[in-house]
Amino acid sequence: QVQLVESGGGLVQPGGSLRSSCAASGSTFNIYRTGWYRQAPGKQRELVAAITSGDSTNYADSVEGRFTISRDAVKNTVYLQMNSLKPEDTAVYYCKVTSIIGAYWGQGTQVTVSS
Repeated sequence: QVQLVESGGGLVQPGGSLRSSCAASGSTFNIYRTGWYRQAPGKQRELVAAITSGDSTNYADSVEGRFTISRDAVKNTVYLQMNSLKPEDTAVYYCKVTSIIGAYWGQGTQVTVSS
């Protein structure tokens, strides 16, 4: 089992920045991919960014150049740095880890971009 704790959401004005964190505990030794997803009201959950254990990254076109995903292997924590935020980035952001024993989701953290 893997437990995930997300933090770092909040309310920010357009153009602002936030950094969200996803801290994993439990059976973390075989995690090979961590992704940040988001779900806005009335929309499907979508992948925002992902990082592998080899530090390969990929991003949704809508956030490329504005968001950066990174990880601290010692702390078992993955970060999502969100810059130049737009109102359309408003959503609940979820962390998901994939390991050889399964996939696990965090509880989600709300990000609201509004003036």
